[in-house]
Amino acid sequence: MALKTKPRERIILGIDPGSNITGYGIIRVSGNSPVLLGIGLIDLSRSGDHYIKLKQIFDRTLAIIDEYHPDELAIEAPFYGKNVQSMLKLGRAQGAAIAAALTRSIPIFEYAPRKIKMSITGQGAASKEQVAAMLMNILKFRKSEMKLDATDGLAAALCHYFQTGSPVSEKAYTGWKDFLKKNPGRVR
Repeated sequence: MALKTKPRERIILGIDPGSNITGYGIIRVSGNSPVLLGIGLIDLSRSGDHYIKLKQIFDRTLAIIDEYHPDELAIEAPFYGKNVQSMLKLGRAQGAAIAAALTRSIPIFEYAPRKIKMSITGQGAASKEQVAAMLMNILKFRKSEMKLDATDGLAAALCHYFQTGSPVSEKAYTGWKDFLKKNPGRVR
């Protein structure tokens, strides 16, 4: 008879890098239960110097890492846009957060925005509001804690959890109709 081992607990930091606002969310996962530990923003709008903003992203990300001791970092990849300068700034912001995690030897996992949205809502083109509403439902936090850039960072963390440690389903479903029938409390 094999003994059951306790599922490994892990903490995941998710970051949505931005050159004016960087959002983050931290979850703890034990078994099939992700729990919200923290959510917030790194507001860079007061600094006009892009290089100072990068330092602030690095310093604040390092402080979050030192406070929560995450095991992994999930970060949103910059998306291709028509404005090359904006994409360059986003890439630099992402690099500053990644460098902070690497300073503490934390593994990095990068996800495309569409992948994150698909993982959380089932639709790759979901709005920020739809992603936030789904996160509120899954992680049970108040609307007053919700800031859209912060929920984007939180979505990256939850996406990583779903991709690497998907909850084990105790029920089998034959389709959406069967899922709804077996889970009436999950539909509003």
